[in-house]
Amino acid sequence: MDVVELDRIAVQEASRVVESAGDGDDGVWERETPCAGWNLRRLVAHMTAQHHGFAAAAQGVGGDPGYWREREGTGEPARAHRAAADAVLEAFAEPGVLKREFVLPELGGGFPGRTAIGFHFVDYVVHAWDVAATLGARLQLTNDVLTAALAVARRVPTDPAGRGPGFAFAPALKVADGTGPLEETLRLLGREPRAWTESGK
Repeated sequence: MDVVELDRIAVQEASRVVESAGDGDDGVWERETPCAGWNLRRLVAHMTAQHHGFAAAAQGVGGDPGYWREREGTGEPARAHRAAADAVLEAFAEPGVLKREFVLPELGGGFPGRTAIGFHFVDYVVHAWDVAATLGARLQLTNDVLTAALAVARRVPTDPAGRGPGFAFAPALKVADGTGPLEETLRLLGREPRAWTESGK
């Protein structure tokens, strides 16, 4: 599978787990998530904004901060997220997208399309897990997809100066021998999956 197809699978799975929360249960949307300090509503607002931002980047206007801004007070977060997911998948499906330059302000500048979509892909594998962990749901991604995400995660710089509050990822955590691809990806990108499974969250 190429990176566009891998990304499509991850985005569709993230949308599935987001939609499983429904749009009317405020209690669900106020649950804490593996993203420290963010409840589910805030996490999904971030995911929605990132879809809009990456779609804009694919169309050559990613430098405009307005596309990356989170919309506050969305009454139907799952519906808003699905619309944004559809928009980014449509943008990534355009011919020649892999050869374009994507301007990604949060990552410091321009990147080849293939690399940028790889960033988006691994981000949505992780965010799909974030939402699933919050809801106590099981992630439905094949081992091939998870192994591809791990390959991207292993290339993300681990310099502590670029990790933590204000950056895309928390500091990397130690990975034990024999760890599966999803858990290794999560730990490399600063998530502690066992804290959520063991606590029953």
